[in-house]
Amino acid sequence: MISETEVKHIFTLATAEKIRDKYPTNPFYAAQCLEDILEYFPPETISREDGEAIQKIISELRVQEPSATPTVQYEDAVLRQEILDFYVPKSLVNAILASGGIPKDSAITQIGVGFIDIADYSFLSKFLSPKENQILLNGLYSCFAEALRRKGGYLNKIEGDSIMFHFGGLIDPNVRNMDRKDEFNYITTQLFTTCVEMQRLCDQFNNADETLLDYLNDEEEKTSVRDAFGIIHFMRNDAVMANIFNALFQIRIRIGANVGEVSIGNFGPPGSKHWDIIGNPVIEAKRMESTSPIGGLRISESFYKALERNGIVAEYYKSFLAEAKKLNGYFREIKQEEVFQFGSVLLKDKKNVSFLTYSVQVNPGLPESIIDQISLLLEKGETGADRIVDLIMYYRGNKHIIEAIEDLCAGRKIRLRKGKMVFYLFPEKFQSSLRIMGGDKAKVEVFIEQKYRLFDVLKTLGGYQDRLKLPFLAEEPVPFHDYEQYMDEQLQKINDTYKRSIKNAIHNTYFYNVIFPLIFKSIKASILEYQAVLQHKKLEEEAQKGAALLSSAHISGEDLQTTELADGEELEDLEEVESL
Repeated sequence: MISETEVKHIFTLATAEKIRDKYPTNPFYAAQCLEDILEYFPPETISREDGEAIQKIISELRVQEPSATPTVQYEDAVLRQEILDFYVPKSLVNAILASGGIPKDSAITQIGVGFIDIADYSFLSKFLSPKENQILLNGLYSCFAEALRRKGGYLNKIEGDSIMFHFGGLIDPNVRNMDRKDEFNYITTQLFTTCVEMQRLCDQFNNADETLLDYLNDEEEKTSVRDAFGIIHFMRNDAVMANIFNALFQIRIRIGANVGEVSIGNFGPPGSKHWDIIGNPVIEAKRMESTSPIGGLRISESFYKALERNGIVAEYYKSFLAEAKKLNGYFREIKQEEVFQFGSVLLKDKKNVSFLTYSVQVNPGLPESIIDQISLLLEKGETGADRIVDLIMYYRGNKHIIEAIEDLCAGRKIRLRKGKMVFYLFPEKFQSSLRIMGGDKAKVEVFIEQKYRLFDVLKTLGGYQDRLKLPFLAEEPVPFHDYEQYMDEQLQKINDTYKRSIKNAIHNTYFYNVIFPLIFKSIKASILEYQAVLQHKKLEEEAQKGAALLSSAHISGEDLQTTELADGEELEDLEEVESL
């Protein structure tokens, strides 16, 4: 690590002379480079004598006769600087200047890395033109960039509808003078609180909350957000689009985060270098993002344990619960193990390796937000029904959200028919219950409706699904004595594995092609049934209004009598009409 004394002598008169001598035929460019470097360095980091001498060099360079047209050289230098300012992150430039030069070799360091992805953006983008998509994303990313600046994070890259950011390492000035333990605690805390803040910012952005503009300091970023809000306001308030937009268009994000040691440095071929980080923690963070709950985040077990040691887990739960109770919503009695829900993620591309993680709830009002959206989707026919089923399928492991949805259905008199779902899951047990109740199917279904909630049924479905997962068994080596013995044992092992996989494939096929879809088709059918009744009532009301209108506008027989005209009079009247 560079000391304060060393930093003060990084940019000296000798360095300035080297830059001057490097561009003998382009004095204007050399002067511009020296001015730009001086701008980045605080005055106290350069000695007074060197500073005066460097200013003299700049003045001399400005009056020198260039070998090419001065205007062309100056314009080229200005454009080059504009390109650097526009595309190269200032935080990276400042960090490299402060360190004394571009690192030639990569370094191993502690890093906290996060990935953000906009959920279902391929669907959302269909509502907007390519230009509107660009405006919307620029507005959202402006909010995220401000959050990272405030927290001291680095925005590594943007790829379409996803971004990558991290804390720690050379580009984070906050960790330079910390010991390893303090550095790790700082990184974990900043990463976690930033992830939570970004989810909150996305929620505000989705609602086009004008107070978000006060959060931003940069005027260009404020303009980006205002432009994005203009699109959202139009879509949410347009007489034709508002209802559809509010039901189907919700901007929500997934976040995955992890901490650990990575390699940090320059990656890429000459001319296309990128300051980046690589390593397992980065790969794992990306996998967490892809399996993260929408509107929440997923973190590794090691990240969770670090937060737990720091007291962040208990502190965050206390704050989350207080907000939920203030809202008096479905999360008002949520437990800590539900806010930080432990679970294993199965990586099929890695031979079903189990990955231990925690999913974290961020929005205390999430159940209410979901049922508000479902209330609008109920009016959108089969498309709306499909989206509702998707939401139930996605949140089927969240007790509080599923109970909120079931209560909404009960209030709307939507019959979810849990008895039918139990029959699809356990036909033999259903038949046994039917025999006990004297063959009265209605009585069995009423019993199931009263005893079980929708979450109980979906939890059982999830348990069924988990039991079907075939764990990857490491292949035991077969000792070699001779060819026949070796191949006989291998044949036996392969046959056993084959029989086991066939049995598992049959169960999997039946579950995923019959049971699983039947449960959710049943839910969809209940919603379609409700929509059909609603539509029938609407048609009846319109028919009654039409009949009432005809009744109030009834014309008597006397009103229908006409005065008989002679042929000439009728012709004269027609001519008058034609002339008009």
